[in-house]
Amino acid sequence: MKVADFKLGGEAIKPGSRKTVELPVARLYTHSEITLPVQVVHGRRAGPVLFVSAAVHGDEINGVEIIRQLLKSKVLANLRGTLIAVPVVNPFGFIQRARYLPDRRDLNRSFPGTAKGSLAGRLAHTFMEEVAQQSDFGIDLHTGSNFRSNMPQIRASLEDQQTVDLALAFGAPIVVPSEMREGSLREAVASLGKPVLVYEAGEALYFNKVAIRTGIRGLIRVMRHVGMLPPGRADKTPEPVVTDRTSWLRANMSGIFTREVKLGGFVKKGDLLGVLRDPLGDEQEKVVAPFTGIIIGQLAIPLVHEGDALIHLARVPDPSEAEEAMDHFASTLTDEDFGMER
Repeated sequence: MKVADFKLGGEAIKPGSRKTVELPVARLYTHSEITLPVQVVHGRRAGPVLFVSAAVHGDEINGVEIIRQLLKSKVLANLRGTLIAVPVVNPFGFIQRARYLPDRRDLNRSFPGTAKGSLAGRLAHTFMEEVAQQSDFGIDLHTGSNFRSNMPQIRASLEDQQTVDLALAFGAPIVVPSEMREGSLREAVASLGKPVLVYEAGEALYFNKVAIRTGIRGLIRVMRHVGMLPPGRADKTPEPVVTDRTSWLRANMSGIFTREVKLGGFVKKGDLLGVLRDPLGDEQEKVVAPFTGIIIGQLAIPLVHEGDALIHLARVPDPSEAEEAMDHFASTLTDEDFGMER
């Protein structure tokens, strides 16, 4: 069956080729034009269309590196279908190393957008019209925010079996069922009836080798799962743990937090997670695990105010299975990987 050209932004991408397309978004008041750069890799043979996006929040840069490395990977020589790669969805924030756009709007609360709306709304509209509408499914890459670091995890709505299959195929150590947030890219794509995953890993403005390597492997696993790439070697990675509840543990007092656990750590109910102390040493409070689970997120700095989120804990249905999965994940990491953590 002959494969037709893939068209995006008025450009035609021939089968077996790739092209970078600059989608016009807006002009700055300096008269400089801001565009949304998209690279399309169009396979010689028919197959699904996948979009992979990053930096919806401009300071979340791990996904930018994941996409860069994926685009350089030799595995794409055997691509079936089409990969639409959007490494920097929010070019304004990326330039400023900031989460938001110049109008202080959160792009991930502005979808599906409108052609005549705010700067955020117009950018969201461009993405939906040119990228999401032409895709069969998508994977959006994120990191923690506000000095928070996330363990590699997939967040998805698990009410749809196709989404569940993709989430498990990705192979992140844990899957977190997550409700749709109004105005998010995930909600907008899902409203089109298309499966979408959110990959969370690492911390804003910092590269993390664990997050990047897990993300690249996950994207390739998903592409193999849907037939965009040939099957690889038998994967001995344990099936991801699917949590049924997560909870951020918050500070009951302001002070300095000394953390006693690491991302990916398995803890039992009552285990010590850290200690809060005031600078004079007159007061202190222990923070303990309210249930057995896995540390999937943490505050990356020790200075906290009362009410700040400290530790993100995911409850696990089967503790022995979860502990085994975390041990396997840790065994795949090198000393260099651990050295990338702050």
